[in-house]
Amino acid sequence: MGYLMENYTRYDVYFEKGEGVYLYDNKGNKYIDMLAGIAVNTLGYAHPKLTDAICSQAKKLIHVSNLFKIKPQEEVAEILVKNSLENGKVFFCNSGAEANETAIKLVRKYFYDKGNPEKYEIITFTGGFHGRTIGSLTATAQPKYHEGFKPLLQGIKYAEFNNVESLKKAVSENTAAIMFEIVQGEGGVNPINEEFLNEIIKISKRNDILIVIDEVQTGIGRTGKLFAYQHFNFEPDIITLAKGLAGGVPVGAVVAKEEVAKAFTPGTHGSTFGGNYLSMTAAKVVLNEILKPNFLNEVYEKGLYLKENLKKIGLKAKGIGLMVGADLPEEINAKEVAKKCLENGLIIGTAGKNTLRFVPPLIINKNEIDEALNILEKVLGG
Repeated sequence: MGYLMENYTRYDVYFEKGEGVYLYDNKGNKYIDMLAGIAVNTLGYAHPKLTDAICSQAKKLIHVSNLFKIKPQEEVAEILVKNSLENGKVFFCNSGAEANETAIKLVRKYFYDKGNPEKYEIITFTGGFHGRTIGSLTATAQPKYHEGFKPLLQGIKYAEFNNVESLKKAVSENTAAIMFEIVQGEGGVNPINEEFLNEIIKISKRNDILIVIDEVQTGIGRTGKLFAYQHFNFEPDIITLAKGLAGGVPVGAVVAKEEVAKAFTPGTHGSTFGGNYLSMTAAKVVLNEILKPNFLNEVYEKGLYLKENLKKIGLKAKGIGLMVGADLPEEINAKEVAKKCLENGLIIGTAGKNTLRFVPPLIINKNEIDEALNILEKVLGG
């Protein structure tokens, strides 16, 4: 009898150590990792700069409180703002779900302060995923995640992803924000249609609606830009982050335009652990590494290489950068494929109805991509 709640279906593997893009279990087996803790381990495993910085910081301070100034927090916030929203402000928390909860609160407080408390509705899209807390769960327009948790949060409306008419029908005088992913992760690695995005931007400008981009999975270089929205010519009002920001140390963040951020005054929101010394030290290393010249360009190119070679083994690939999905035929079960891959030394994920998900460490090279795809081809052929 185990002592853990059974809310995960876990593979029967205990990992003991990692190096680069490889993991090793307690039996000495080696695995190439194309999942990276679900887009978390940005710099792979045992990255010398990251591990040295974490160890050094742990010997000095891990945590104090946000009642005091925290220098690395200010430094990480500066890096994020200078590379995203001009004059933006940052709030730190611990996870993507927390970041999205924060965004929901910030949207509502912003319009409340403007004298429009009735403007509180947020539109999200089918196939999106925003977290599992009650607010972020409501924002996740996938009924399978809602079962057993109703009633959900009021004021969240759903429209069909990449469907302009569906979006127009959902908009009302009470719409405060439209919240979405540039590439839907859990929904099946589904990129946004540029025409649809342009319509969101037009509708938002005409109706005084905020744009909230969920960059929890797509952010921190995953798509070959620091943020996925930067592949397009626009600027959101709020960005939510987590996953890859600190390379495996728990952290979340919200970046908001200054005008919107002003809605958070002392006492309106907080996080005990958010932005502590350890997570900020790790985040600073990650950001400095991925913002080095050519790093992000190489991520984008490696993503093209991955997609091209998935096509060569007969799979239809989609996504941007190193956030790639491959839809399998209905007769092939993606979870069974992932299980067989694991048995053969390859870690991959699944998403959506029947999609293989590839979100490897951003440091992966083309030879390692080849190694992973050779295993996948063998599994599919067997």
